Amino acid sequence: MLPQLLRHRWMDEDIDAFREQVRRYIAGEMSPHLDGWRRQGFIPSEVWAPFGAMGFLLPEMEEAYGGAGATLAYQLVVQDELAKAEIPASTGVHSIASHYILAYGTEAQKQRWLPRLVSGEMLAAIAMTEPGCGSDLKAISTKARRDGEHYVIDGAKTFITNGSTCKLLVLVARTGEPGSRGLSLIVLETENLKGFNVGRRLEKIGLHASDTAELSFDGVRVPADQLLGGKEGEAFKQLMGQLPYERLLIAVPAAAVIERALEMTLEYTQQRKAFGQTLFDFQNTRFKLAEVATTAHIVRSFVNDCIQRLLDGKLDDEAAYMAKWWCSEQQCTAVDECLQLFGGYGYMAEYPIARLYTDARVQKIYGGANEVMKDLIARKLES
Repeated sequence: MLPQLLRHRWMDEDIDAFREQVRRYIAGEMSPHLDGWRRQGFIPSEVWAPFGAMGFLLPEMEEAYGGAGATLAYQLVVQDELAKAEIPASTGVHSIASHYILAYGTEAQKQRWLPRLVSGEMLAAIAMTEPGCGSDLKAISTKARRDGEHYVIDGAKTFITNGSTCKLLVLVARTGEPGSRGLSLIVLETENLKGFNVGRRLEKIGLHASDTAELSFDGVRVPADQLLGGKEGEAFKQLMGQLPYERLLIAVPAAAVIERALEMTLEYTQQRKAFGQTLFDFQNTRFKLAEVATTAHIVRSFVNDCIQRLLDGKLDDEAAYMAKWWCSEQQCTAVDECLQLFGGYGYMAEYPIARLYTDARVQKIYGGANEVMKDLIARKLES
């Protein structure tokens, strides 16, 4: 039996009922198709309209833009349940992009895009990373040159989640001087957009159902009113402004996967026989599972506390950085310990524990590499 975790104020009966709805929908409408999505390397874009119709895509969006006006806890519950079902975080990226528009867009931009993002008519992506720069956003070289009432965009991006299936793209581009002050966010509607090209859909060691692609921009022309917020040079400030929430979109799935790995390992070790007894009967197995159960409890308690602080408007950047790096590190360690208890079967792709293992590794890289998170925390310690 898994440990009972402490409840916080945000974990009310409405949240519990919503979680159960999400869980049932995923089990009935998504999980049966997951193997096929893994083989083809992406989740079809038509999946998201019914998901949105159920209110699961952007439940936290304001009612004026088609949402339910719920708290961010509802979105984090969705991410929790998707992670437990091994479904990649396409909607997490979609939510981040939508929040950029909500927080920084003009009213006209919000009215234009948010209802379509809430409904699932559009799936959103964010294009930051380039072949020559990862976490160092100041080195971005994709350019957006003003030409009358348009921007002309040239450059390339890589490792873009939802890259080949998105219909809306929040692009980080250089509109001015070198460094962070010359960066802007420009929103592109990608369908039939001349000069916008999807390159390779990248083959990864894990997250095989996640659409990750290379993108190129060859003289792409977009109206100047698609500059997010209407003012150039604001991208760095806009990107930094959403960081606490974005980090929790990584920490919450980490907690969910640790719990899922522990659950399936308990079941396996209690059934698997070796030397006349179950694996669970061996002291080493019991000690290892006790360690993972403790990790699961601490991670979930930390994550739940961070969610409460986020909802209270008290989650500082440093705590969010800590949640991102530490929870993802614990995820990788805990899943590795669980896989070891499966023996040779743990290395077989048909076993879910093997997929949890390969899927976990990128958690320490995307959303800001863990080394960057530690450096940011250390800077605060100096002040």
